[in-house]
Amino acid sequence: MNATTQDSTQDLDEQQYLTFSLGGESYAASISQIKEIIQYGELTEVPRMPDFIRGVINLRGSVVPVIDLSARFGKHATIVGRRNCIIIVEVAVDSGTQNVGVMVDAVNAVLEIPANEIEPAPTFGANIHTEFIAGMGKIDGKFVIILSIQNVLSMDDMTALATVCSD
Repeated sequence: MNATTQDSTQDLDEQQYLTFSLGGESYAASISQIKEIIQYGELTEVPRMPDFIRGVINLRGSVVPVIDLSARFGKHATIVGRRNCIIIVEVAVDSGTQNVGVMVDAVNAVLEIPANEIEPAPTFGANIHTEFIAGMGKIDGKFVIILSIQNVLSMDDMTALATVCSD
């Protein structure tokens, strides 16, 4: 095992993952960063934000930005339907942590994926930037893309979100 593979495997110590659908593909995120899942509701749009930031929601008195994950991956904006959910995740920023809502088509299940069933991120062929991928988990003979939630948003994006939330 090379150093890169070993490092990405160490990031996957947590073996429980929330699986969800986005644009017909299956994704997963470690449950260690997930705070809660809420039904998609009314968003307040914020002017002059990147296209992938759909707006903000009021979550128990806190302003939480909502990211359209499909748009973040360079695809079409998500079409809102009755199964859409917002996954509230906690990500590290310079000043501590920030709750961010991630809009997905549907939440599927929490699954355990053993470390030996997780492959490193592919170097080509994926529809999203490889730095967004923590690994490829095998579930029932099919792959699920395990996201590195921290890397899905760049530091510039996090700074923009922190500015929105502090206003």
